[in-house]
Amino acid sequence: MTATTDPVIRLEGLRKSFGSLEVLKGIDLELHRGEVLSVIGPSGSGKSTLIRCLNLMEEPTAGTFAFQGRPVSLKFRAKAPAIGAGELRRRVGMVFQHFNLFPHLSVLENITKGPRIVLGESREDAEAHAMQLLSEVGLADKAAAYPAHLSGGQKQRVAIARALALRPEVMLFDEPTSALDPELVGEVLAVVRRLAQDGMTMVLVTHEMGFAADVASRVIFMENGAIAEQGSPEEILRAPKSERLKGFLSRFHS
Repeated sequence: MTATTDPVIRLEGLRKSFGSLEVLKGIDLELHRGEVLSVIGPSGSGKSTLIRCLNLMEEPTAGTFAFQGRPVSLKFRAKAPAIGAGELRRRVGMVFQHFNLFPHLSVLENITKGPRIVLGESREDAEAHAMQLLSEVGLADKAAAYPAHLSGGQKQRVAIARALALRPEVMLFDEPTSALDPELVGEVLAVVRRLAQDGMTMVLVTHEMGFAADVASRVIFMENGAIAEQGSPEEILRAPKSERLKGFLSRFHS
């Protein structure tokens, strides 16, 4: 989890509005290679909007966004040579709260569809990589199954394998366990933990505070569309200083 000096992602003054509602109010953020960034905060603080802006699932309305030192093409300010949405989404993988698997495709087909279409991989190469990923997430025996026959935890592990099949440089997780029954949370977090240990650069929006404390190299606390505080897990999660952060974290202690 050691980060290098050059940021993979740099945001400066990033804003996002939905009509007259400003959800992100000027985000300055750097994400370094090998870093695991956990994003915490109350509902409505802008966490999911921020992470969706990081692969242009949501289009920012102001500010600058650079990936690997190159500007990302935004509708209000396109600069050449800029990275477009298609290239960015290939290089920045996303795992959603509700899996978003294709119900009419088998597990194997869900995972190989992207590499075959986006990367131009042969069926043989795509399936070989998919089976390797399924083994890594503990689901090699489910390759022929369809999503309707999987548990929530299995679906989310397939979704992680599908995102990894595009060989991304960064992985984004938007509350990956929030739709799961409590007994299934651990199997998904184990996969995320292994990715962190392998050095994957990640941004993780989560309410699993103990997990964030264990795997994150940095934690940001969002409130009212802005980054209110940031620091190491020790500073933010284990020894919070501000009353607002203490109040937020107190909700997760029995």
